[in-house]
Amino acid sequence: MAAAFRSLARAMRRTKFSPMYVSRMMLHSHATSFGYQEVREEEKSQLVGNVFTSVASNYDLMNDLMSAGLHRLWKDRLVSKLNPFPGMKHLDVAGGTGDVAFRIIDTINNEKRQALQDSFEDNLLEDTQIYVCDINPNMLNVGKKRAEERGLSEVRSLVWVEGDAEALNFEDNSMDGYTIAFGIRNVTHIEKALAEAHRYDMYSFSVIPAVGDIVAGDRESYQYLVESIRHFPQQEKFASMIDDAGFQKVQYENLVGGVVAIHSGLKF
Repeated sequence: MAAAFRSLARAMRRTKFSPMYVSRMMLHSHATSFGYQEVREEEKSQLVGNVFTSVASNYDLMNDLMSAGLHRLWKDRLVSKLNPFPGMKHLDVAGGTGDVAFRIIDTINNEKRQALQDSFEDNLLEDTQIYVCDINPNMLNVGKKRAEERGLSEVRSLVWVEGDAEALNFEDNSMDGYTIAFGIRNVTHIEKALAEAHRYDMYSFSVIPAVGDIVAGDRESYQYLVESIRHFPQQEKFASMIDDAGFQKVQYENLVGGVVAIHSGLKF
């Protein structure tokens, strides 16, 4: 349930995202899912916000426990498929804790150290902008605190933005890449989030909620996280939705036997 969208470089020039209207998709309805519950569309954002406000401080620890630490490897793979480069303008959506953004910054810095440096390369690095966008300010605060702990609080390349995946406040054709990891399952209209991207079992129910109760003292919030995973479209369906949003060469890579899949698509 992770997606990465990267533009192709042609003759060392970057291809940008541009907006599109998805006419084949039903973007409006009166009810939507909140885990296995049916709620009104206007209620879902608030309900999801409440969940992540509740779990923000323990979110990374819960991911470690829920995935036995594998989420770190999944995110490493996501960033490797993105192939970050110095001077990149990248948008990581629903990435408030900074997990993906930190990996992108580290990858670019490692490439800089390994490459023969010149003034042109240094200028490109200064132009790098990694935007971390999240609708929940509490998640962003966790990310900012983690950035400070990593010595990245003063890094100008890292920009924190409060925003909605379905209505991003960025100019058209302004990004080289876009990622959204597990947050895609929390949007009310997946099709709208994909359109925005295009412009520019027993274990689950018995173990994970119980761990949430122990670690976060909040069983209901983690029950929603489990249900939202199970309710998310299967790999082929989600790939079809990405294709409908206008991306080309859509593909996905199953990890851990399909427990997690990284979807990718290109815009030419």
